[in-house]
Amino acid sequence: MSDIKSPMESFSRYHGDDWTPEGAAFHQNLEQFADRVGLIVGLQANGKITQTDAYDQIRSLWKELKFSKSYLLKSDQPKD
Repeated sequence: MSDIKSPMESFSRYHGDDWTPEGAAFHQNLEQFADRVGLIVGLQANGKITQTDAYDQIRSLWKELKFSKSYLLKSDQPKD
């Protein structure tokens, strides 16, 4: 069996008492966000993209993640 994972596979399992399919999907989105940010930072550090481009790309990814959270975790409202 190969240890190579598909980009569509989750890297870690979501373990939580509040497990839901939506929570697992958001967890995968969160992992993907972290991986992409790491790649963008690497590209910027090696001079392949500018700091401004890196910032813009990360900001765009952040907006996607926020939308994902609001869509998938609708009941997860902040408690003041």
